[in-house]
Amino acid sequence: MELSTLKYKFYNIYKEDLSQSKTQVAVKTYFSPGRVNLIGEHIDYNGGMVLPCAINLGTYAVVSRRQDSSVKVMSMNFEEMGILSFELDQIENEPAMDWANYPMGIFNEFIKRGHAIENGFNILFYGDLPNGAGLSSSASIEVLTATLINDYLSFGLTKTEIALLCQKSENEFNGVNCGIMDQFSIAQGAKDHAVFLNCDTLTYELVPAALKDYCLMIINTNKKRGLVDSEYNTRRKECEIAFKLIQKGFHKRPIKYLCDLTPIEFLEVAELLSDDAVYKRAYHSVVENFRTHESKKALSSGNLIEFGEWMYSSHESLKNYFQVSCKELDIIVDLSRNIRGVLGARMTGAGFGGCAIALVEKDKCDYYIEKVGRSYNDKTGLKADFYIAEISDGTGAIHESF
Repeated sequence: MELSTLKYKFYNIYKEDLSQSKTQVAVKTYFSPGRVNLIGEHIDYNGGMVLPCAINLGTYAVVSRRQDSSVKVMSMNFEEMGILSFELDQIENEPAMDWANYPMGIFNEFIKRGHAIENGFNILFYGDLPNGAGLSSSASIEVLTATLINDYLSFGLTKTEIALLCQKSENEFNGVNCGIMDQFSIAQGAKDHAVFLNCDTLTYELVPAALKDYCLMIINTNKKRGLVDSEYNTRRKECEIAFKLIQKGFHKRPIKYLCDLTPIEFLEVAELLSDDAVYKRAYHSVVENFRTHESKKALSSGNLIEFGEWMYSSHESLKNYFQVSCKELDIIVDLSRNIRGVLGARMTGAGFGGCAIALVEKDKCDYYIEKVGRSYNDKTGLKADFYIAEISDGTGAIHESF
């Protein structure tokens, strides 16, 4: 949807509220990206580094203040639900509010922290991120809502503080036990840069990631995920078991996490892990952390060929060692390997479905979409969706006013 169309719809939807205002209403427009994790999968809770980036697909908001204490929100993605509203002094998670519980939770978190919000807002949202595909649509709308509140009311929160506020809101108000990577990379993202992040300490570095003649292709397998939560919990437990066993037998120095080990150090103590599954989870964690560090170097030096090889290696590890891939994701990656102009591909996100990413030469994108799309459909009976993405800035205002 064009931004001008979204603004037009905003004025039509909220024209009665806007006409009742006794003063000129400042109307602003914001954009909040989605995110893709380029590499560093399933290691954030093992002390490893992740390398996500913000993308130019995300969530838009057109916003104005109100004279009363009501907040009215509407999403063009759920147009049939109409305008949903809540009062600033009566915020509770309600099933009937559906998607609006995410922005509502952000208002609640600001108020809980003592930030005075006396007047409400009119907000129209629109997103071009596929829901449920692992591109962080929920974090996108959370950071968007927090940013516009922070901007309008001059609360002065830093991007890191905004990310932490959003994570806490999703954990407590929405009951989702998410980490910090999504909100952090969406808030801190920068054009043509990836975010090299330690999710435990929140130390980070913006890494140059100019893709030059290549684009970031996002492929939604449209395979519905099953058992993600239970499988995630199982693997996390297996990693914890591995760490406890290794910690007792590793004497070179104190370690706090699996990813404190180098790959060579891991092999020196691997015999402590007699259970095959526990060994595989630990092996992936340590080597994936190494891959992430090497990928940072490759991207920083503009070596996209090397980075592409690390992508393939990461996928094989997620498939064979962490075992969170699936037939559909594997087919996308295998098809990508055999197409000229593709440097690398891997699953991204939690796994068991969702999205893969590929580094594709720009003038080969149409061919890639046609070839992979047709072959994938022949092999799975599913229709994949393709999105050509660029690495974008993090959340912020598009225009000061209009």
